Amino acid sequence: MRAPLRVLVADDQALIRTGLVTIIDAQPDLEVAGECGDGKAAVELARELSPDVVVMDVRMPVLDGITATRLLAGADVAAPVKVLVVTNFNLDENVYQALRAGAAGFLLKDAPPDQLLHGIRTVASGAALLDPEVTRELVGRYATRIRPAAADPGDLPLAPRELEVLRLVAEGLSNNEIAAALVLSQETVKTYVSRMLAKLGVRDRVQAVVYAYRHGLAD
Repeated sequence: MRAPLRVLVADDQALIRTGLVTIIDAQPDLEVAGECGDGKAAVELARELSPDVVVMDVRMPVLDGITATRLLAGADVAAPVKVLVVTNFNLDENVYQALRAGAAGFLLKDAPPDQLLHGIRTVASGAALLDPEVTRELVGRYATRIRPAAADPGDLPLAPRELEVLRLVAEGLSNNEIAAALVLSQETVKTYVSRMLAKLGVRDRVQAVVYAYRHGLAD
């Protein structure tokens, strides 16, 4: 029998943290490895406990969730930890910065429990988690303020079809939806996505979305 996925919960609101812990611990394939109420403790516990996933609030005392995420999952971290960011519905630049810091995905705090559990399992599997309904609003709202001038697609290291896939990923489409849009098999889409990530030097779909917006490849 496979060992349960170990989850660290970091949220400064005790009531919300207790709710998250209760939901996670009730699942046979998940267990709470630890919990804390600030970003500094989250970094220390994650390094000590090596959880499979850290559920990280953005706004926390001592050390904010963005900085904590960067320390655990940033591009220069040798053994990055998978971080799932949770935030309130008032989407702000902090969440965008958390994605840039290396978070594997994000969820809204008012998402139903099954979405939280799905998010933890998805991130633990190595996939990225993007909520299609808020991805464009979240990343688009702030990436347009800080990205450089639109890039010339001809200067990018992508073949035309890979660039097309990148743009659809940036719209929040899943592999299944991309396959339907381009009339390709799911396996072919997976291959294009893998090639696109490798050529751009990004770790996952989340970072690919950030890349697309920062280079003017998505609206």
